[in-house]
Amino acid sequence: MAGGPCRSDTGGMENQARLHCPAADTFDVFIVDGSQPVRERLEEMVASIEGARCAGSVATAAEAIGGILRTQPDAVILEIGLAQGSGFDVLRALQGRSAGPAVYVLSNFVMEPYQRLATRLGASAFFDKTTQIEAMRDLLTQRAAQSTSLPH
Repeated sequence: MAGGPCRSDTGGMENQARLHCPAADTFDVFIVDGSQPVRERLEEMVASIEGARCAGSVATAAEAIGGILRTQPDAVILEIGLAQGSGFDVLRALQGRSAGPAVYVLSNFVMEPYQRLATRLGASAFFDKTTQIEAMRDLLTQRAAQSTSLPH
């Protein structure tokens, strides 16, 4: 069962956060990117993955931290460059929380120091936004299949 794209719960404002409650039978993915067109493309990608669903889609670090803590997704797609704050702020806020989501950084900021810092702050993997989106999609597909095959 593929989930649908995130729908706006806030009247469709252009850069408004979109959040949904977690569902027991889906692999919930939370999207954090400063660009609305990129968020929309990632929402479509998540919706195309069997068993996955978009749990939220936001543009800022503060929205991301609050939304991730509220929705408790299985995974987060996180850009380093955000509309306000950075992906590192999000990673720092999530660092050390038990049973937190897997955080997959998908960024154009691919220099080694960024990758090292993201890994040190708890990122599960780091993907180059220009060349590795399919690799990240493959990983999410695998994780969704594993998650939805487990008894609840």
